[in-house]
Amino acid sequence: MKPARHWAGIGENTFVAGIVLLFWVHRLLGRRLFRLCLLPVVACYWLACAPARAASLQYLRRLERHCGALGRQPGARDTFRHLLRFADTMLDKLLATAGHYPADRVAISGADVIIDGLRQRRGVLIVTAHLGCLELCRALADRSPDVVVNVLVHTRHAQRFNALLDRLNPQQSVRLLEVTEVNAATAVLLEQRIAAGEVVAIAGDRVPVSGDRTVSVPFLGEPAPFPCGPYLLAHLLRCPLYLMACLRQGAGYHLQFVPLAESIRLPRQNREAVIGEYAARFSGELARLLAASPYDWFNFFPFWDQKSKS
Repeated sequence: MKPARHWAGIGENTFVAGIVLLFWVHRLLGRRLFRLCLLPVVACYWLACAPARAASLQYLRRLERHCGALGRQPGARDTFRHLLRFADTMLDKLLATAGHYPADRVAISGADVIIDGLRQRRGVLIVTAHLGCLELCRALADRSPDVVVNVLVHTRHAQRFNALLDRLNPQQSVRLLEVTEVNAATAVLLEQRIAAGEVVAIAGDRVPVSGDRTVSVPFLGEPAPFPCGPYLLAHLLRCPLYLMACLRQGAGYHLQFVPLAESIRLPRQNREAVIGEYAARFSGELARLLAASPYDWFNFFPFWDQKSKS
């Protein structure tokens, strides 16, 4: 079978039943035994899924050429470690969702300005990427219990995941909103959330499921497609735009908020070029973050060679 050239063609591998099972295995066995159980599971997946191995190796090689993050030429052992990191991070995602991840293991930087604005009912748009443990954005609630985060997702399972979130943690303040593309109806809904002083988060590293609203910018030294959606949305919502990342740091994580633009105004002429400038700023920040935490990139598909899914 020809490997998918678009992330949406890979299918939903994270099923709700599997997520619940993973959570309870940890509850019964503890972290150390859980990690031991992960080894054979990841080994089987690593052996069986050649596209994931190839995507991992492509990314690690380009990262090494770009900044020497590994200090050596990556090989099969590094791709296995990459997949193992992803599997281990899945547990932290569940613990964060359930409110069981220790707050003292999460360092936060760049959030004070955002929280001050939210308290004054000035919402913000956050662009994220599939790296690290973004679910720990719930650590914001420890500083400001009234923070509400709306996450735009492409999956058709959004309602099921919302139900799962409520089961794991009825007090959680994160909502998943299912969208396939950013359009006028989406903008109206999100404008209401921003006006209410809420956070809206959107992935900046996944091209649209339908349509061709993408721009090609350098990423780790090679041109890669990035979605225009986050920057079009920031233009429509007229609100600040931040990058959010939560990467491994020692025995815990570092939740970072990086300002990308206080506001975005896109001209009618040369609009794509201006969007490309913002997307390049985003991709440059991603490269900087990954140089410090190379195994936290969780896009296991041909990232530099995506094609729109029909």
